[in-house]
Amino acid sequence: MAVKGNAIVGQSGGPTAVINQSLVGVIEEALKHSEIEELYGAIHGVDGMLKNEMISLKNMNARNLETVAETPSAALGSVRHKPTIAECEQMFDNFKKKDIRYFFYIGGNDTAETANIVNEIADKNGYELHVFHIPKTIDNDLLVTDHCPGYGSAAKFVTCGIMGDNLDNRSLPGIKIDVLMGRHAGFLTAASILARKYEDDGPHLIYVPERIFDMNEFLADVQDIYERLGRAVIAVSEGIHDKDGNPIATSGEKDAHGNIQLSGSGLLGDLLAAEIKSKLGQKLRVRADTFGYLQRSFVGVYSEVDASEARRVGRAAVKYALDGNDSGSVSIKRLAGAQYGIDTFVTPLSSVAKNTKAFPDEYINDKGNNILDSYLDYVKPLVGDLPEVGRLY
Repeated sequence: MAVKGNAIVGQSGGPTAVINQSLVGVIEEALKHSEIEELYGAIHGVDGMLKNEMISLKNMNARNLETVAETPSAALGSVRHKPTIAECEQMFDNFKKKDIRYFFYIGGNDTAETANIVNEIADKNGYELHVFHIPKTIDNDLLVTDHCPGYGSAAKFVTCGIMGDNLDNRSLPGIKIDVLMGRHAGFLTAASILARKYEDDGPHLIYVPERIFDMNEFLADVQDIYERLGRAVIAVSEGIHDKDGNPIATSGEKDAHGNIQLSGSGLLGDLLAAEIKSKLGQKLRVRADTFGYLQRSFVGVYSEVDASEARRVGRAAVKYALDGNDSGSVSIKRLAGAQYGIDTFVTPLSSVAKNTKAFPDEYINDKGNNILDSYLDYVKPLVGDLPEVGRLY
């Protein structure tokens, strides 16, 4: 029999187009169960849990909740704060005072790590607390799960953006560089292959962090494409690095988790554009854009599959918590068969915390400058329908 008490839900890390679907999924399911007496929403994740800044989510207007679900970004506010052990103990003490027995935390691997620490503290104190991590990240780099809610929508935005850049580039030929999110994993950059409809469509070159980036090889690749097509569209992960593991370009700033800032400027695009002009010709028409935060919360571009699955994992977390499962991370399993489908399951928090997975090497070509078409079978169902483009010649 499920324990009676209160619940709390929070959001953490980079916002996405569908993170609020997961939040609303938690709210909807929690309202069905009398064991959950009060449902709190933590304002700015762990910060709200530490400062007791939270709101009641029990009596929200249903129509407004549906609008919130379809709104990008984090409705409760997100956070980059990496709590210390002492702060996690303080959170736990705050939970006890409010008789919180269910803790749902939506986010990536750092979020899962925080959830895992709080869970271990509760176990050590003999306090029944059901802790569930709900997956979210546009990087698609969480372990165990087949894919992450948030990825499909960001991948759709990237695809549409590069489709537009390709059309622009074909109209006024030149060399165009698009820098995309992806610190260690190239999933989002790899999704840009969906932009290709015709044989000469871009992106013509794709570089991901899973391979060493060599500037001379890059320049030779660009020159080859440009000489063959008279133009070039290039997709580059922000996290590309040299043979020593050093980022090709960074401001040197670090976030609360110790990660070097990569998305806050156009440094990488500017550097690559300058190298092309310097080595291949000053008269070349070279432009670079950094998609940056636009990839995360762009209004109006989202994957319906992604939205549906994000809602589903939120609901599943509550169901698992009330069905006798102690704690864990909700993961997605892709079902076998010609028609795309998924199921959810629970994996231990420790299996998702801290570490990330890389983009599979099997989908990268031998030269490390492109993504193979075999990746399409994986990514297409997650993105869904894309705009049609036509040609006169």
